[in-house]
Amino acid sequence: MPANYLHGVETIEVNQGARPVRVVKSAVILLVGTASTGAINTPTLVMSDKDAAQFGSDTTGFTIPNALDGILDHGGGLTVVVNVYDPVKHNGNPANVTAADIIGGYDAISDTYSGLAIAQTLYTLFGFRPKLIIAPGFSTSLSVSTEMIAVAEKQKAIAIIDAPRGVTVTQAINGRGASGTINFNTSSYRAYLCFPGVMVYDKATNTNRIEGLSSRVAGLICKTDLEEGYWVSPSNHEIMGIVGMETPITAAINDANTQANLLNEVGISTLFNSFGTGIRLWGNRTAAWPANSDPKNFLNVRRTADIIHESIELATLQFIDKPINQAIIDSVRDTVNGFMRTLVSRGAIIDGSCTFDQAKNPVTELAAGHITFGYQFMPPTPMERVTYESFINIDLLKGLK
Repeated sequence: MPANYLHGVETIEVNQGARPVRVVKSAVILLVGTASTGAINTPTLVMSDKDAAQFGSDTTGFTIPNALDGILDHGGGLTVVVNVYDPVKHNGNPANVTAADIIGGYDAISDTYSGLAIAQTLYTLFGFRPKLIIAPGFSTSLSVSTEMIAVAEKQKAIAIIDAPRGVTVTQAINGRGASGTINFNTSSYRAYLCFPGVMVYDKATNTNRIEGLSSRVAGLICKTDLEEGYWVSPSNHEIMGIVGMETPITAAINDANTQANLLNEVGISTLFNSFGTGIRLWGNRTAAWPANSDPKNFLNVRRTADIIHESIELATLQFIDKPINQAIIDSVRDTVNGFMRTLVSRGAIIDGSCTFDQAKNPVTELAAGHITFGYQFMPPTPMERVTYESFINIDLLKGLK
């Protein structure tokens, strides 16, 4: 504020105009499970094999070591690990860990969170939110998968959910219906359903073990985010570290009647293994499909929208409580439009823009300190289906000489 009286010269710095928008982290996994060692119900950051070592290598009944192996086989990303196994509470037996332990909650007496409920503490602790939520070995439970989706809704994340062990293709498809007996009957935009399980070589036993697909899907999504962009679908990317499938899935790129296509048709992501392709993730849709056909049912579109929304929200902090005037309107609008131009140049969206509509900002709302901006954008949808129109044209015979 200028001095009331000054016999001289002063300079006042005015901050207006566009401000940079920092894109939030997309390759962040929340992993809830069990380990023989490591902190109990304490969010722990894992970025490397060295970090993962604190949770031990004992896989007999424990889920975290194998899950971290699946994630780290794909390289990048950041995993927040929550180990719910308490050797005292669970009498030294990981089989005593229940769905309630994985779901967790808030303890008012100790003022602490546990299990999946720890997700709501992560932004305060680390400055980022989880974007992928997994609970390998436990997401097969309907109670756990339902809570994972609820947490994903709050965190603007994706819950990656496994089918139970031993499920057939028919049972997986039937699981999407009301009479299904597995945890797949949801139409959430925030659920990504995975079937079948995968086979992984276990050097400790010199045999192949079967595990859920979710941890490797989470690792693959992070790898795709970091190498290509969060707006790119992880489908049709090879999955690392697996030697086979629990249930063989027929697949062909030009046959609608294969099991891979039938699973995708009902919103289940699966594996594609054809001649010389390796084993690839196959499926672009969340569980919102086929009940919902708008573009948000595509996994990459849903995730891109989440990243854009949160990035703009956090960037707006610098404008909160500033006087509502033309300068602040221009600054906010220019900031978002500048961000949209950056996203277009990166290929994250086709186009986008921010506007201030006087009709949506009556003087009564502005006088109450409430201002409304609108923005629109369109992420690229995955090229899921390609159609060629072929013609045998006898007129081409005229070219013979």
